Amino acid sequence: MNRAVRKVLNQALTSCRATPCIQHPVWASVSQRQYKSMPTHGIGRWRHLLPKEAPKKKKDRHQMKQIMSATETAYGTLNVKVSGFDMTVVEHYSQYIHNLCNRFGIKVAECYALPTKSTEVMLMQEQGTKMYVDSILKTHERVVQLSSLNAALCPVFMEVILKNQPEGVQLSMKEHTEADYHARFKARPELEGLMAQIGQ
Repeated sequence: MNRAVRKVLNQALTSCRATPCIQHPVWASVSQRQYKSMPTHGIGRWRHLLPKEAPKKKKDRHQMKQIMSATETAYGTLNVKVSGFDMTVVEHYSQYIHNLCNRFGIKVAECYALPTKSTEVMLMQEQGTKMYVDSILKTHERVVQLSSLNAALCPVFMEVILKNQPEGVQLSMKEHTEADYHARFKARPELEGLMAQIGQ
């Protein structure tokens, strides 16, 4: 009996003295890859979180806006045209008119540039009849289109822009017409001829 008890006690002691096999998570990650079976192809994607946008529509051909008619207290659609040979001065003066309209509370419908016009200056030789081109002058034009300009404010507005008109810049104001709208685009006689042939 004593031998059996001793044998049991010895087995119990040896089992208690055995060190448990516990691996530290840091060392375990070094020896074994825990993320081996996890896919990583979707990491960093964020566009699926945004709301879906509607497909972009094709831009329609530019159409003429409706021309506002004059009333008893306000003008209709007016074109303030600025023209000159120096493009920088013309551009800055048109910007000044636009900013002045914003300060006075005048509604600006749109601002646009007209096609540049080229003028050839011809000279004749002293002894001869042949003409030769001396220089080419380019005329730059900008248009600030106003809508519903108050009749009481118009004299003050015109006085301010005339006093600040730079040298070499021509200023004109007139009512907007359909012909002014078509003058914005360059004529393409070759294309028009081809279209006419297709139409026939």
